[in-house]
Amino acid sequence: MGSTDEGPTPDPSFAGETALITGTARGIGRACAVRFAERGATVVGGDRLDQSETAATCADLPGAFEPVAADVTDPAAVEALVERAADTGRVDAVVNVAGIVAREPLATHDGEPWERSVAVNLTAPFRIAREAAPHLRETGGAVVNVSSIYGQIGAAERAGYVSTKAGLEGLTRALAAELGEDGVRANAVAPGFIETPMTEPYAEDGAARERFRELAALGRLGEPSEVASVVTFLASDDASFVTGETVLVDGGRATVE
Repeated sequence: MGSTDEGPTPDPSFAGETALITGTARGIGRACAVRFAERGATVVGGDRLDQSETAATCADLPGAFEPVAADVTDPAAVEALVERAADTGRVDAVVNVAGIVAREPLATHDGEPWERSVAVNLTAPFRIAREAAPHLRETGGAVVNVSSIYGQIGAAERAGYVSTKAGLEGLTRALAAELGEDGVRANAVAPGFIETPMTEPYAEDGAARERFRELAALGRLGEPSEVASVVTFLASDDASFVTGETVLVDGGRATVE
């Protein structure tokens, strides 16, 4: 990116476009909203927080940002969220970030954490992609799903999270296959340990934090902005011949024993 004496040259790569992003109140979702807005997109951000809370957390976003209170497990809320994005005149990118992780040993697993994980991590992205598909076909847009390194490796006491993230990567490939003939691309990113509110309980544990740091080839934890930069790449014309892929954003976690 070029620069001037007044600072970095603005990147208008998403000017005039609309990005629908879930989970925008914090963490990776908020970082994605920032990236798209910085590049000129209108961002319609869905989050389970009410609109005033979501708006407050994103008050400093550049450009056009519209918060929408949306429980992604509610089909009616998903429909309304997509309709709001379409009301801008177009939908160019759908980024499914909203997700949950539940830690539950099999011996005490009563089924509820599993069902909730499926509803949030897998069924919701499916519904959003299905509702948005007609609009994405019109623009030749893109879907980017936020998976996890645990969609590719196992983890004890996280059956719901591991299974749904693996399923999300399968859904991504299915969307790529079905929507590709209409010029719509679908990809996923699989973050490693990223410092977000979701991972805060682990990051506050000194021993756990050090273990996650050592597991990464780069020897550090990741930042939400580092995931968001890959998300915007996959949604952009720079990735025009990339579809059906899952890109690891894990600092080399998968390459270290």
